[in-house]
Amino acid sequence: MIAIIDYGMGNLRSVQKALEKVGATAMITQKPDEINAANKVVLPGVGAMPSAMERLKARGIIPAIKAVAAKGTPLLGICLGFQLLFETSTEGGTIEGLGILKGTVERFSWLKIPQIGWNQLHIKKPDLPLFKGVDELSNVYFCHSYFVKPADTAIIATTTKYAIDFTSSICAGNILGVQFHPEKSQSVGLQILKNFNEL
Repeated sequence: MIAIIDYGMGNLRSVQKALEKVGATAMITQKPDEINAANKVVLPGVGAMPSAMERLKARGIIPAIKAVAAKGTPLLGICLGFQLLFETSTEGGTIEGLGILKGTVERFSWLKIPQIGWNQLHIKKPDLPLFKGVDELSNVYFCHSYFVKPADTAIIATTTKYAIDFTSSICAGNILGVQFHPEKSQSVGLQILKNFNEL
């Protein structure tokens, strides 16, 4: 069972349908006990990090996310959910994230934002299970104004160029994250979700 965390921000049903399309059993939940009991967990998200953190706190979900991360449950952050995994963001001042991974989230301040549309993946670690069957320069769908800067560059799985090379995904043991939307990325995104389901 894959638990898709519902904190009121994210295209939850699209993520659920995409996972079901690749053979996964997935439920949308905001109950900490169901999140804790899941075999895998997805933290999606669309919107602003300050609001997301407020909603996660209000629903009492943060301890459950940290618990599954600590005990080795595969945890996949998508878009805003990916950014939430890190320590701080510059969105709306200095905002604390979940702090599961060390690093910051910063704004594309010198570029047209948000970046909306298709862009390419430069795969840094092609042997990673999450990217099995995904080719170099595969196109995936993005919609974001902020990007992550991991403190440990060894966890960077892919980069993408948007004037600069930014981190578009990470793999840090059981903690995984993608800045793009796999549920909107057609066959490439479905392959990544299939790989996640099979971890």
